[in-house]
Amino acid sequence: MSQGPRSGLYAVSSALLAMSSQLEVRDVLKTIVASARELLDAEYAALGVPDDHGGFAQFVVDGVSDEQWKAIGPLPRQHGILAAMLCKAEPERLADVREDPRFEGWPSAHPDMSDFLGLPIRYGDETLGALFLANKKCAKPTGGCGFDADDEELLSILAQHAAIALTNARLYERSRELTIAEERSRLAHELHDAVSQKLFSLRLTAQAAAALVDRDPTRAKGELQQVAQLAAEAADELRAAVVELRPAALDEDGLVATLRTHIQVLDRAHSATVTFESGGVRALPASQEEAMLRVAQEALHNALRHAEADHVAVALEKRGPGAVLRITDDGKGFDPRAIRRAGRHLGLVSMRDRAGGVGGRLTVESEPGKGTTIEMEVPGG
Repeated sequence: MSQGPRSGLYAVSSALLAMSSQLEVRDVLKTIVASARELLDAEYAALGVPDDHGGFAQFVVDGVSDEQWKAIGPLPRQHGILAAMLCKAEPERLADVREDPRFEGWPSAHPDMSDFLGLPIRYGDETLGALFLANKKCAKPTGGCGFDADDEELLSILAQHAAIALTNARLYERSRELTIAEERSRLAHELHDAVSQKLFSLRLTAQAAAALVDRDPTRAKGELQQVAQLAAEAADELRAAVVELRPAALDEDGLVATLRTHIQVLDRAHSATVTFESGGVRALPASQEEAMLRVAQEALHNALRHAEADHVAVALEKRGPGAVLRITDDGKGFDPRAIRRAGRHLGLVSMRDRAGGVGGRLTVESEPGKGTTIEMEVPGG
């Protein structure tokens, strides 16, 4: 095998253990790419998971900075050499990818690549993705590829284990989704039974009070007091159910991973571009994490449904022992001076209540035609 900086049995074993220890699909993809680049001593590595529409559902790179990645632009399509790797079971080893007849160019901000090694990640008959590396860090033979047969063999071994790790991660996510769906179905059933009974009693009591208003005001007053009590009990039932509906993913994965997954789904589901960045945030008290998630969900709903935004940026950053959540959109905005009317329409009142309930604070900046920024800060534990 190639004598890179971490070649040898220990390095391979460490990479395989790292892959198998991850349960989130995105984390597995990142580990695969980073392990492949390090083991084979390449400058760049990437892994694309195809969708059913000629593009990639996920595309993970290593060796490219965030600034470079943003400058490159949209994800690649399934064409050229990428398409060949998805359709063929054999590895591709090229001395210069730019001279291959299937090469179709790349964006101006794309890093320059020469020697190339790639292969599909397959599980049975299914192609899960395409893994490739470029620019081997070594002296290259004249007219030859820096990657050799040993590199190809090592990458093939890595890809086989990557297929297992990726399949296990997918099964884990599906299992968790089923568990969440079953739990929500159970809670919905319980909620329906409990609240329906309360509302039915409330309606009958209100009807009785209406019938007694003229002929027996004293009894009508008693019935109305019963209406108030039943309404309060129904509100308590609803509140208890909402508390119980704390997202399972939040308990298992934490706020950062849960937000990232939620935002990835929204980005795919809406025409607007929705992005997420986080930096240095560690675990927060459970009540604060849930409050931040709920505020993010409400603010994202407003931006995508009401503000007609084209771009929504979500950032979660460390601030002292706590954290700050910021949701910025380029939508139509509103006049904060009309906060009472707008606040109820946009859920700002409930967002402020959530922030205040965990010792945090919520600030809102907006102007008609100039978008909105909502910031929530919590103190941490």
